[in-house]
Amino acid sequence: MTELSSNGVVAYDVEDGIAWVRFNRPDKRNCMSPTLNRDMLAVLESLEFRDDFGVLVLSGEGTAWSAGMDLKEYFRENEAKGLGATRAAQREAYGWWDRLRWYQKPTIAMVNGWCFGGGYGPLFSCDLAFAANEAQFGLSEINWGILPGGGASKVAAELLPFRKAMYHAMMGENLTGVQAAEWGLVNEALPLDQLKARVTEVAKVLLAKNPVALKATKDAVRRVREMTYDNAEDYLIRAQEAANSFDSEGRKEATRQFIDEKSYKPGLGAYDRTKTGA
Repeated sequence: MTELSSNGVVAYDVEDGIAWVRFNRPDKRNCMSPTLNRDMLAVLESLEFRDDFGVLVLSGEGTAWSAGMDLKEYFRENEAKGLGATRAAQREAYGWWDRLRWYQKPTIAMVNGWCFGGGYGPLFSCDLAFAANEAQFGLSEINWGILPGGGASKVAAELLPFRKAMYHAMMGENLTGVQAAEWGLVNEALPLDQLKARVTEVAKVLLAKNPVALKATKDAVRRVREMTYDNAEDYLIRAQEAANSFDSEGRKEATRQFIDEKSYKPGLGAYDRTKTGA
């Protein structure tokens, strides 16, 4: 059963272990307004530690994923109120992107349509991303005289090779979903009518894995990107020790199935968590 956020601009439902969260301003191509940003944070917080799902998928209602920040409500109206209002709106937007980036459970961006400008923030915040071939990705800021701010330039630099990041940011040309996959903005692109099935398939694979290990893994990959090798090595040793301390039974059960039962092959999938509930 679909539920709506307090202002109706976020829709969500939980089904078969997957939380499907959607931008719900289809008439505005799901542009992010201050109201949407507040509602999205509230929805993410209300869902994060529920036991009835293990993977969160972020998508959009209608023909867009998110066309970025709402020019009228987010920019013009707040700028008219002064710097304080602008900073408050920025904190609300960046706040839920940050919450999503370090979310307790794996997250997948299912980009069903337009993804522009500010939409790159939550795109990067999701652990994995899949797009429809028909989707459109764009940093159009240069076309109306500003730089790609709000983290968009950082996302381009993080996900794309240097020359492609420069071209994408400076030219203001759109990428299709297919090009976005080729360039590295998303993991895969496929026809729109196959997108949800593929995302569901990936989510089910994640659901079979140890949730403590998944959280530790996604955090580790994000953290080590900015570390030297030696610092990353030390961090990963400590992170592994912490994960083992928090869930030692899961690791022991996997080892038992591999060595004693010979029923589990790590290269071919996850161990059977139903034997311990780990």
